[in-house]
Amino acid sequence: MRFVFWNIAHVEAHWHDLIADERLDLALLQEATPPPANIKCETIPARNEPWITAGAHRRFCAAVVRLSDRVQVRRIPTKPLPEAGEDDLGVSLPGTLAACEVSDDSGETIVVASVYAAWGWPIPWTKGGWIYADASVHRLISDLSALVALQRGHKIIVAGDLNMLYGHGEGCSVYWQGRYGTVFTRMEMLGLPYVGPQHPYGEQASPWPAELPVGSKNVPTFRTRKGDPATATRQLDFVFASRDLVPRLTVRALNALDTWGPSDHCRVEIEMAAAS
Repeated sequence: MRFVFWNIAHVEAHWHDLIADERLDLALLQEATPPPANIKCETIPARNEPWITAGAHRRFCAAVVRLSDRVQVRRIPTKPLPEAGEDDLGVSLPGTLAACEVSDDSGETIVVASVYAAWGWPIPWTKGGWIYADASVHRLISDLSALVALQRGHKIIVAGDLNMLYGHGEGCSVYWQGRYGTVFTRMEMLGLPYVGPQHPYGEQASPWPAELPVGSKNVPTFRTRKGDPATATRQLDFVFASRDLVPRLTVRALNALDTWGPSDHCRVEIEMAAAS
């Protein structure tokens, strides 16, 4: 199976770039708006459902898209956490998680989830001047826990834009490095270790960012100015997977100048080799 995950920056035109690659079986999108009427594909959420993320007037959401007939998908129904029943996946912040079971012609079935970490901010009376996304990620981890029913043997891939950093903090902040580190530790303990992208599966920032530790294998997946590769210094997009799947996965950031694509986030390919 070959997947792509991509923050399409709520731009409808990016759907045409998405479906142009006939090698792809499935897309895990963030900041997605509904596909144009002339594009026919199976989506989660469905085309006629709301594509919004709760709070702050976010007119986009996480989504899963079937791109080929080589795979079949079965939607995992999601509902706001207070409304979720026994057969639903409760989501703390609706719009930040879309999930399904996907199977291929061999009969193998895995669970995939597209996730988006929405920004938060301190309440006004605290006088705080920053924004943060790690709180959203921790809510997502709690939601994803419902997909893990065994200590070993599950087959799950989680991919998305987490709006945070790996192995360091902004401006070399030890405080933020510690906060971000709890996300990766918690996913590891859940049974979903971080698997990429990491160098050499993607180009590293040049010149080397001052805030990035020497020896880091991070590859930038976000740039502040779409037309300027030099602004691509931070990796915000990550893939996690069940330990049994890790040896079969190749996760590659398409972050070179000629492969980046039209969004401020580059595309990330996930290729899963057939079971031996």
